[in-house]
Amino acid sequence: MTCTTMTAARMPKAGRAAELVVEPATYPRAAVGDVIVQVHAAAFTPGELDWEPTYVDRTGRDRTPAIPARDVSGVVVELGFGTNPSDLRVGDRVFGMIDRYRDGAAAEYVAVEGRDLALLPPEVDHVQAASLPMSGLTAWQALFVHGGLGAGQRVVIHGAGGAVGQLAVQLARNIGAEVIGTGRTRDRDAVLGAGATTFLDLTGDPLEPLDGTVDLVFDMIGGDILARSSTLIAPGGTLVSIAAPPAVQPPTGRAVYFIVEPNRAQLTELARGVAAGELVMPTPVLYPLTEAQKAFSDKENGVPGKFILRNDDVVSNGSR
Repeated sequence: MTCTTMTAARMPKAGRAAELVVEPATYPRAAVGDVIVQVHAAAFTPGELDWEPTYVDRTGRDRTPAIPARDVSGVVVELGFGTNPSDLRVGDRVFGMIDRYRDGAAAEYVAVEGRDLALLPPEVDHVQAASLPMSGLTAWQALFVHGGLGAGQRVVIHGAGGAVGQLAVQLARNIGAEVIGTGRTRDRDAVLGAGATTFLDLTGDPLEPLDGTVDLVFDMIGGDILARSSTLIAPGGTLVSIAAPPAVQPPTGRAVYFIVEPNRAQLTELARGVAAGELVMPTPVLYPLTEAQKAFSDKENGVPGKFILRNDDVVSNGSR
């Protein structure tokens, strides 16, 4: 590439969405094992601007102004030294989750470790793909890696109406598990539509009838719901949380807290599910990259939905 600058959304320091500025930035450099991806679509999560790794590298050194957005879908335009050309090539459509300690995808280009990217099937567009990595990997790892969920087992998914929750419901349903989704009243239709057998409204429906009958609880809420869930676990079952480390251990099971990690094989299987129609992505809320500050502000103010930043210059050129 001959580019020296690009457009990016950057945080000059740790703070709120109002601090985010869309401005010229230096074109990224590919380190050993990296590829440079031309970003077609990027996604972010509500808490990114509060994460310490958004602003520092793995040694703790400040790297502001920092570019957020962990999820990316785009096209490979450069291979760094040490990247295996049998894995990725220039021109490949790829998607994946970017390490939290480096700049993200709210930009025209981003450097990503090649091993953190998977090839994107032609049936899946970049907006769908950008919605998938963090949400899909979180759901997959909670259910199958940490929870060991299998066919015929019962799983309770707290917060099933969100992007992670709806994917978790579908993944659990697809392997033949009995799925009980929980959330607020407004989540009922989405959770049942995703394939849950039962919906429990956390504002009124009791959890106590499930005591000792659940093979896996996947919690995304924390607080009192997480504490109350320990009694739901059947002998040998698992309580998995991404909200906080469980303070109360299940009497006859185990508790796990984890932070999602990139995984190419899991990304590949998730994309296969989307391409085959086995996984349906929630309709995203789209913003052009130039309106990144508004997107982050809207999310900060509680606007629901999975937010996607789209590189409209690429889209306008007819790229899918």
